[in-house]
Amino acid sequence: MYKILTKRELNPTVTLMEIQAPMVSKKAKAGQFVILRSHDDSERIPLTVADYNREKGSVTVIFQVVGAATMLLNELKEGEYISDFVGPLGRATHTEGLKKVAVVGGGVGCAIAYPVAKALSENGCEVHSIVGFRNEELIILKDEFEKVSSKYVLMTDDGSAGEKGLVTDALRALIESGEQYDEVITIGPLVMMKFVCALTKEYGIKTVASMNPVMIDGTGMCGGCRLTVGGKMKFACVDGPEFDGHEIDFDEAIMRSSMYKCEEAAAREKVCNLFKKEAE
Repeated sequence: MYKILTKRELNPTVTLMEIQAPMVSKKAKAGQFVILRSHDDSERIPLTVADYNREKGSVTVIFQVVGAATMLLNELKEGEYISDFVGPLGRATHTEGLKKVAVVGGGVGCAIAYPVAKALSENGCEVHSIVGFRNEELIILKDEFEKVSSKYVLMTDDGSAGEKGLVTDALRALIESGEQYDEVITIGPLVMMKFVCALTKEYGIKTVASMNPVMIDGTGMCGGCRLTVGGKMKFACVDGPEFDGHEIDFDEAIMRSSMYKCEEAAAREKVCNLFKKEAE
């Protein structure tokens, strides 16, 4: 059992949990993920390591409450316990030798982008963080990004905070102003990453995309995270989750990511009805 040391709401749909998991925190690195189950009979959830504290023996995860499994996880309170917490899994982000990197995050994907930006900064890299949200209410980790970034650009779709526009608008403006990046790392919705990679391909900038959004089982056994990368089949959970963004078939990934929407909606409705009955 793994104790919830801290639970904090980052916005109306996103929750941060710091979990007591000394063996995982001992080995965790930016870009890796864990598999957890909130209860003994719960669905397994892959979540990226948002932060870790080796001295404290804790690992921080951030998740969006969108389906049945995350709804059940979010019902747990500080001081209570998670049934299973396994990791770290996946390949860590490559940070060695990079001098200047743009980290582009979108929505809850910023929870994955932040530890990458932090690891790069700790290695002496100049980090420019470009983050995007639909509106001001949904912004997360602003203070944390600003601490590890020499340049922080906040974009919102409606202009309620930062600059109005898309992360690609900000990235293009920086590139055309003369900023030269060793690499761009993008993490967020699949459509956003597709257009970030299309933009950087125009300028010949190496780009890494994190394919966490398509992971399900986390071990390669379910096959749900199959991708076509450079014409070859890859699994996001065991071969990634990070890949050369210019080689990913994003159209295929976007199509496959919507295959189980009906089943996901049915599971969510079932949990919602359960909560309603318990409240009555």
